[in-house]
Amino acid sequence: MSNEFARLAYLLLLAIAVGGFLVVEFRRDAGRASRGVLAWVLIFIGLVAGFGLWEDVRRDVLPRQEVLGEGRIEVPIGTDGHFHLTAEINEVPVRFVVDTGASSLALRRRDAERAGIDLDTLAYAGQAQTANGVVPTAAVRLDSVQIGDIRDDDVAAVVINGDIGTSLMGMDYLRRFARVGFEGDTLVLER
Repeated sequence: MSNEFARLAYLLLLAIAVGGFLVVEFRRDAGRASRGVLAWVLIFIGLVAGFGLWEDVRRDVLPRQEVLGEGRIEVPIGTDGHFHLTAEINEVPVRFVVDTGASSLALRRRDAERAGIDLDTLAYAGQAQTANGVVPTAAVRLDSVQIGDIRDDDVAAVVINGDIGTSLMGMDYLRRFARVGFEGDTLVLER
């Protein structure tokens, strides 16, 4: 009840302030004040329309994965021509590029650190061929990898000690799905 009273008082004060401003402005120059009010009304309508359409705009500009029932994940192609998928690594969201040319689930250092992996204890004994050349890798075990309700525990991965822009979801992890396919510009993963 007191919350509603505070809101009502705030709205009343706002209405008095705006109303007083309009009265003063209309007394000086009614034409100019009318144009100003109309401009602000149009701006307000534009903002309301923009917020109302935000989900549609976001879906077209920033396509996102959809986790559908019964173990189906649909990942639309990104504006860069790649499929970007977000998975929770050790309960931390990490953005991946789905890369069928990569053999491993490969984390960049920053994502590995965010997921709780102590980078100082890693032994970079392996190597991986990337677009930027050969980079050292360290084998790790992830407590969990989760996409929607699909969860895998104790997952093998590597941490790349090199300059890669994003973590990679390679074939070692993709093989866990019964189906990896394409439907137009959509990557479909099914369990």
